[in-house]
Amino acid sequence: MSGLLDIAVNEKRYGEREVLRNMRLHLQQGEIVSLIGASGCGKSTLLSIASGLDRDFRGSIHLDGKPLNGVSRDIGFIFQEPRLFPWLTVAENISFELGHAGASDPRVAALLGEVGLDGYADALPKQLSGGQAQRVAIARGLFTQPRILLLDEPFSAVDAFTRMKLQDLLIRVAQQHALTILLVTHDIDEALYLSDRILMLDTEPGAMRTEFTVTEPRPRKRADIHLASLKAEILEHLHAAHAL
Repeated sequence: MSGLLDIAVNEKRYGEREVLRNMRLHLQQGEIVSLIGASGCGKSTLLSIASGLDRDFRGSIHLDGKPLNGVSRDIGFIFQEPRLFPWLTVAENISFELGHAGASDPRVAALLGEVGLDGYADALPKQLSGGQAQRVAIARGLFTQPRILLLDEPFSAVDAFTRMKLQDLLIRVAQQHALTILLVTHDIDEALYLSDRILMLDTEPGAMRTEFTVTEPRPRKRADIHLASLKAEILEHLHAAHAL
């Protein structure tokens, strides 16, 4: 099986500790995939490998069938914290790779409109709420026009209502930009609401344990009975894997 992004991690270690073993992951064009599992099972490490930031592993990454040996403009990364530069304006943060001149790039205004931040181009990060800051991070992640977006628990630091709004935003921008998304989350409801597939990792070392397919069409209702049934199944598997 092959996809847009194919990841094979035979082994990943931090010193004597083996973090990942025999991990195979295939992402198809346009799908949203969530990684779940206990803390320490290697989810964030797998994202770092997929992004090209971590090359210290045995295995390979292929993008469109071609070896990927480092970071690529085709792959964007959004972290748990917005990680905005406090001395730069919102526009300058979004267009950081172009320097100060990038703030006037028409893509900045367009992205601010997409993420619901019209009128915030000249604001500084300290003037933003947590949800607004993460919207800027999403816009920055989209600025390079990636084909794949990796997100590491991007909404865990905001309140429940803001989290739901950001989830809807993510679905919307994924559709508008034809993105493929790989998301790490500890929130099963979030995974069910967003994902086409949910991949559960085992622990010590991390390896693929179970895959769940979410067939409910979008837009989804968060209280959908079919999602609730699948959530119960996932919880049973998590319990069996000693992840709770």
